[in-house]
Amino acid sequence: MAVGEICNRDVIILQRDATILDAAKLMRQHHVGDVLVVEERGDVRVPVGIVTDRDLVVEIMATGLDQTVITVGDIMVSGLVTVKENAGIFETIQTMRSKAVRRVPVVDEQGALAGILALDDLLELLSEELLAIAKLVTVQQKKETRSRH
Repeated sequence: MAVGEICNRDVIILQRDATILDAAKLMRQHHVGDVLVVEERGDVRVPVGIVTDRDLVVEIMATGLDQTVITVGDIMVSGLVTVKENAGIFETIQTMRSKAVRRVPVVDEQGALAGILALDDLLELLSEELLAIAKLVTVQQKKETRSRH
């Protein structure tokens, strides 16, 4: 299965010059833990950074910086890790683990933003798959029991 099939396509985005306060308000309004920072390159929206709720707390609030002056471009994580939408689930998990990230923007072949995949999305998918496997074992045991009587 490709990550493009399970990623969240409803991504909350901001431009680099948006304030931290703007980011916090959007996170609250949309009940999300991150915003993606994007650049418009022609008619393509390219992810260039990410700001998380943890970034806001640790980098801004805990240090007492002014939320109305600092921009998302000032604190966004640089060296953004992305995955292509045709990347496999396990390949993406390996990428996230090796880069120590909990969220990855999903991009198309041109690098345009297609969605975002979070660790929570993967945990939900994997738990559903494990449940299906567990049910298979139970069904197989019942089938075997019926065939032996």
